[in-house]
Amino acid sequence: MRQFPLEALDLAPGRLVEWRLHRTGERGGGGGEGPVRRASFNQDKHFTVAEEGRREHDEFSSWLAVTFEVPGALDRRALESALLHFARRHEVLRCEFRRLAGELACEPLRPEDIGLTAVDVGEFDSTEELRTFLGDGFKERIDTLSWPLFLMGAVVRDDISTVYLAFDHIVCDGMSMPNVVSDVRTAYASYAAGRDVVLPTAGSYLDFAQEQRHHYLSISESDSRLDYWKSFIARNGEFFPRFPLDLGIEPGRTYPTVNEAGPLLDARQTADLESRCLAVGGKAFMGVLAAVAIALRQAGGPGVYRGLMPVSERGRGDWLHSMGWFVNTMPIEFSVAEDEDFADVLANVRAGFAEMLRSVDVPFVRVWELLAPDEFALRTWPFPVNFFSYVDMRKCPGAEHHEDWRPTAHVWASRSNGTSSWFQRDTSGLHINSIYADTPQSRRTMTDLRRRLRRVLLEISRCGTIPVQRNGDGEFLHTRAYSR
Repeated sequence: MRQFPLEALDLAPGRLVEWRLHRTGERGGGGGEGPVRRASFNQDKHFTVAEEGRREHDEFSSWLAVTFEVPGALDRRALESALLHFARRHEVLRCEFRRLAGELACEPLRPEDIGLTAVDVGEFDSTEELRTFLGDGFKERIDTLSWPLFLMGAVVRDDISTVYLAFDHIVCDGMSMPNVVSDVRTAYASYAAGRDVVLPTAGSYLDFAQEQRHHYLSISESDSRLDYWKSFIARNGEFFPRFPLDLGIEPGRTYPTVNEAGPLLDARQTADLESRCLAVGGKAFMGVLAAVAIALRQAGGPGVYRGLMPVSERGRGDWLHSMGWFVNTMPIEFSVAEDEDFADVLANVRAGFAEMLRSVDVPFVRVWELLAPDEFALRTWPFPVNFFSYVDMRKCPGAEHHEDWRPTAHVWASRSNGTSSWFQRDTSGLHINSIYADTPQSRRTMTDLRRRLRRVLLEISRCGTIPVQRNGDGEFLHTRAYSR
């Protein structure tokens, strides 16, 4: 499983069917599962940004989506049952969000109070027409301020069908996408065979949000749990770590986005990279982060890497198989000085990561509000921020079936004032997906950086050494159709 733009999906023509969620009963609070509950810190900030953008007619939109395949003639009844089971299984998907006395409240519908309506959209004769319809539909119909907060459908063909689900970020994160595939495909197989659906326990994200607010809503700026952040800010000079290369971004502006993806290493090269990391006491993701830091320094960045890193919060409860925004964001810092070899840099990454984990519990949005209140009032991060994300898709729920299910993840954002890159490892190797502001300088900078990064990764995987700096001569594949 990998992540790349929807526009790069090799999506054969077919007949499009959608299943649209509707209420069959009352909303929560009166006829729901329990009392109205508060949203998480991530959800509250996300919803607030959408509200402010709507009021000022300056809306930022985004979505996360996943696609996967069902071979043979599609059993539409079984798929509809699987999709309804999925929507009923996860409480956050049944929630409406609204302001109550200034607070963002979640009001869940009961599982039995939602239903699906099948809509035959029609036949599509070309891949381009189909991609455009889906992309436009996701942009126009997924609205943070309106329920339902996700779409479901399938491109039906005689021999194989492609199922898609697209979500607003307020109900999910990137690690939710493998759970979507595992839930729906497992339930589909069960319904098609006339069996009961058996899936692992999936805790409610609303319970997670409640626990999070109970622990961290009352903390103050003087709380010792913020000491790691304060020390980072003191050395960094500001709350956010800046992306260290020129992107041609004007202060206060956002831009349409470029969404690019491509392979960095094949499976053997990635295994070799991991072996080099293990040999010096590290892990594969540490080697990728070390390579990013080295490539940034060789491109003109500093000898100290400072960046933000998303960290999964799914390990503290029954949330491994849940839908929700289980992500904290933490700063990480380590030396990548020119006179250090790969073993030195990896040891620095390992030490920096261990230090970060000791303070990982305090939610990023709460820290942002306390330690940078002026910037917290903004609808975007104030300038291009250094950001690194890595996921080993081979370890996700359902990964043992990915060769048959052929899942792909897709992320889109309408505008940006910086750059974000996501790294994924799957059975075919290491891949990157980057979304960044579309300026001429950004295109030059990101193209050069990825070439440098690929060269660094190849050198480490081959020899366990850092390549000598020279002009970029690596190859990076821009957006293209990925064969399914």
